[in-house]
Amino acid sequence: MILDIIKVFAPVTVSFFIGMALTPILTHYLYKHKMWKKKVKSVAIDGRATPVFTKLHAGKEVGTPRMGGIIVWASAIATILLFWILAMAFPNDLLFEKMNFLSRGQTWLPLFTFFIGALVGLLDDYFEINENSDYFAGGLSLKKRLFIVLILSLIGGYWFFFKLGVSTIAIPFFGELALGSFFIPFFALVMLFIYSGGIIDGIDGLSGGVFATIFSAYGLIAFLQNQIDLAALSFVVVGSLLAFLWFNIPPARFYMSETGTMALTLLLTVVAFLTKQVGVLPIIAFPLVATTLSAIINVTSKKFRGGKKVFLSTPIHHHFEAIGWPGYKVAMRYWVISVVAAIIGLIIALIG
Repeated sequence: MILDIIKVFAPVTVSFFIGMALTPILTHYLYKHKMWKKKVKSVAIDGRATPVFTKLHAGKEVGTPRMGGIIVWASAIATILLFWILAMAFPNDLLFEKMNFLSRGQTWLPLFTFFIGALVGLLDDYFEINENSDYFAGGLSLKKRLFIVLILSLIGGYWFFFKLGVSTIAIPFFGELALGSFFIPFFALVMLFIYSGGIIDGIDGLSGGVFATIFSAYGLIAFLQNQIDLAALSFVVVGSLLAFLWFNIPPARFYMSETGTMALTLLLTVVAFLTKQVGVLPIIAFPLVATTLSAIINVTSKKFRGGKKVFLSTPIHHHFEAIGWPGYKVAMRYWVISVVAAIIGLIIALIG
């Protein structure tokens, strides 16, 4: 038990300090090469102008580097490899053997998803800031990104259904719901929805705190289920997110951007299904759900109500800015909501 606790929580510190060590190097590179948007966003996903957002974020959009998410996945992966190398170098050492949480049964699949999401997101970030890109100027379009996530989600659903034999989901207080082959499209829909919540990365300090809370909750769930390797992976991500957050609090040195949000949202979906607690995902990840729904509500409202909006700007955290809340207040209140939602989700997961 003691070794399990050490195995889960020690890597948090390691990934945090690796992230802290990597950040100055990355920051120097990002600023030296001006790795930020060259034009301010002025058009929403429905093709309409975004005057409120442009007014609020014109300065930061073109002066703050992207790709900060590299810190998150690079420090997490470096930590995982470090413990794996130590276990391989000292095969007879019980502690190093125990600390290795790279396992086929629990962490290979989520790590693969994490890495692929990071890579695709990194390419999107590169194209978005590269003025010399012709076909991909401005980054991958939303349709292209959704298509890529759809393909990855169908592969993931196929793997769970055919390789792991998963075809049911747990509904809190109601038990197991058998989906049969419909499990695959359900998995895809969940991944697409959670991925869309990645647009929460829009205010200094916001995304880091929210994601750290979400992965902490699922790390605890995995630990209580005795999925120790999966719990360790979740908390390694928390450690790297805390390192990112250290430099992302106002004024942010960089934004997480697609390379971070895509990696994290795809990983979160896989972790939720591996712990069989996708039923509480909308609660634990409530800030992501609210982010997605607010965008959908505004687009729908403008389409069917003659251009009228429900929110001044979306995602909804920009609405709060538009009504006068300073960015730091929005971020910190989101942190509070995230913690409360995570606690409620944990309670339901334990007693449901």
